[in-house]
Amino acid sequence: MLISGASVAGPALAYFLAAAGYDVTVVERARELRDNGYNIDFRGDAFAVLADLGIEDRIRGLDTRMRGTTVLDETGAKVGELPREVFSSDVEVPKRELTRLLHEITADRVRYVFGDSITSIEDGHVEFECMPAADYDLVIGADGVYSNVRRLVFGADGLVHLGLSGAGFSLPNHLGLEHRGLLWRDSGAMVYLCSANDPERLTVGMSFTTDSPELDRRPRAEQEAAVRAAFAGYGWEIPRLLDAMATADDFRFDSTCQVRVDSWSRGRVALVGDAGYCAAPTSGMGTSQALIGARTLARLLASCDDHAIAFAAYERELRPYVAENQEIGRAHAQSLTATPA
Repeated sequence: MLISGASVAGPALAYFLAAAGYDVTVVERARELRDNGYNIDFRGDAFAVLADLGIEDRIRGLDTRMRGTTVLDETGAKVGELPREVFSSDVEVPKRELTRLLHEITADRVRYVFGDSITSIEDGHVEFECMPAADYDLVIGADGVYSNVRRLVFGADGLVHLGLSGAGFSLPNHLGLEHRGLLWRDSGAMVYLCSANDPERLTVGMSFTTDSPELDRRPRAEQEAAVRAAFAGYGWEIPRLLDAMATADDFRFDSTCQVRVDSWSRGRVALVGDAGYCAAPTSGMGTSQALIGARTLARLLASCDDHAIAFAAYERELRPYVAENQEIGRAHAQSLTATPA
């Protein structure tokens, strides 16, 4: 079996399938494990998956211990407080820590190929940028919102833009925040600052309203220009943040999107996690959904000799859960793009 993507859903699925006796290869476009990304939350049944993976206690030990968020108006004046639960769930950890742990528990039983990508899939026959072509019983796309597998096999990208895009980066913690956040808002623009993982650093998210996710695929210079245009003329800490953005070595840019496709499988290919049903970061359910989806798909494949039956059962079982999470994602995105009261 071939899995495309070595972030969360892919390695989690690989763990459960390898435990069930499958021979699994994971191919990842990045040349090494990704060491970036926002902090991620775990909710509800995701903790049972972490327990099944044998890493629940280690994940809980990595909790950022965020305490809450102070809300500011456009001038930087305090106007309210938000509890931890708004931005951090029961447990919140840096995404790189989960990725590292998932790789650690699978490295001795799963073949990982970094620095390569799929170029063609035809009924289990897969061609790559670097590796020789090979035949696989099944191919699973666990390669995120902009899934290469989804594009190659399903055609339409399935992306639904929820009206927000933004930049993330870090800078020295000149505000002295300790396990707390600051939320600054004005119409069409929002900044979230926090210090959680490293007391010497501030993590920054600068979001603004957009009509499409097109900027995600543009060069960094164009992304920075869009951020500067969205935040032009503001005071408070905004000018300092914009200056820091220009030199940040951990700059990233993302849009708030969902993935909605009519089917999560086609022939010998299936999708899992954000590749098939991203609920958007505003749902707070992306990581939990990826873990639960991976375990569900693995369980059904292991219990059925016919992959088509297993794929259909997987979708039938998980669709209501995904629909609920996507509704949360849409509602929260609408609240963030609305004009502050």
